[in-house]
Amino acid sequence: MSWKVQPPAALRALFPHTLWRKKEEGKTLYLTFDDGPVEKETSWVMDLLDSYKIKATFFCVGENADKNAHMMDELIKREHSVGNHAYNHLPAWKCSRKDYFDNIEKAKPFIPGGLFRPPHGQLYPWYMGALKQQFDQIVMWDVLSMDYDKRLTQAEVLNNVLQYTRNGSILVFHDSEKAWKRMHYALPASIEKLLKEGYQFKKLEV
Repeated sequence: MSWKVQPPAALRALFPHTLWRKKEEGKTLYLTFDDGPVEKETSWVMDLLDSYKIKATFFCVGENADKNAHMMDELIKREHSVGNHAYNHLPAWKCSRKDYFDNIEKAKPFIPGGLFRPPHGQLYPWYMGALKQQFDQIVMWDVLSMDYDKRLTQAEVLNNVLQYTRNGSILVFHDSEKAWKRMHYALPASIEKLLKEGYQFKKLEV
């Protein structure tokens, strides 16, 4: 499972112009959230982050951003970063190039800014040129919590984060109903532990 949680060097090498991990001095981490915004889960995450005075980055699905415009406004009001995660979360490997880029374009009116994360982490190297023309930064990750995986226990999700996190890590949780049970447990426990270890959290910016 480790290769799923922390992508191997060979995979990262295929996409050298994407951001997997930040090279930072000091103990700095980057919390990111995929698939929102949705009322219950995203609101809870924002309130939790407020309690720790942490800013994070939310890669939003355009359909959710469209339906929940007030949540997008709230994310921006609370000074979090937001990024494009396509309109319908289309996986690149299961649709045509035209459908893929059309879906990204469809999300743009609802998600401001220059950050993009490919749905499911799926990407073709030959898509990079077109994506770099549209976005300032293509963001992947260094640690995938796998909170969406119903086969994992809450403790296993927490362990994924704590075992593989290192300086500069970009961490992925999901503010979604599917991930709720595991995220609700692992996110605050991760924050508490990592803060005690001397880490600070920052949002991604371009």
